[in-house]
Amino acid sequence: MPLGAIIGGGLQMAAGIFGNRAAKREAAKRNAEARKLQDKLNRLEMNRQEIINPYENVENLSGMLSNPFADLSVATQAAEMQAEQSDQALANTLDTIRETGGGAGSATALAQAALQAKKGVAASIESQEAANEKQRAAGEQTLQQQRLAEEKRIQQAEVSGKEFVFAETEKREMQQLDRLTNQIAALRGASAAAQKDANAATGNAFDGLGSMVGGLFG
Repeated sequence: MPLGAIIGGGLQMAAGIFGNRAAKREAAKRNAEARKLQDKLNRLEMNRQEIINPYENVENLSGMLSNPFADLSVATQAAEMQAEQSDQALANTLDTIRETGGGAGSATALAQAALQAKKGVAASIESQEAANEKQRAAGEQTLQQQRLAEEKRIQQAEVSGKEFVFAETEKREMQQLDRLTNQIAALRGASAAAQKDANAATGNAFDGLGSMVGGLFG
């Protein structure tokens, strides 16, 4: 019986010693892996992208605005034409009177008729010039509005693009950090479990030693 106790105790002690060593090796291995991942995690945190201001390149577009009606001109060309044509009409009338020997009444009537006709032409031209000026101004105003809208659209697209890139990069980096954090936690848990096994193996070894001593002196 003592011999069996000695042998059994010896085997238990040997198993405890080997188990302790194996468990400690496992704990050391897991700790080393955890340290490597922790270093990687630290590097990722140090190299994370900087917080950006997506609006830093937004420009003030007020300089693009102007008053398209500021330089509208008065249609004087038609009035000048009217005056010139009136003078010419009177001169022609006087020549006709001298050549035909007509009376003053007929000459006056002829001059008035010619003058009224020229006035109508001049008024029509002046009206067309004024209308053209308004159309040009309205067209310029529409063009400025379209240009301004396009500039604003481009700037907003740039802002949205920067925000999207930043958000996607941030999400990817956080995923990497979370994954490494979980791996580190798992390795540290495995290391703690291995250390617990090592302690248990040490206890078994002492139990085996106790059995051997009891067998020898019991």
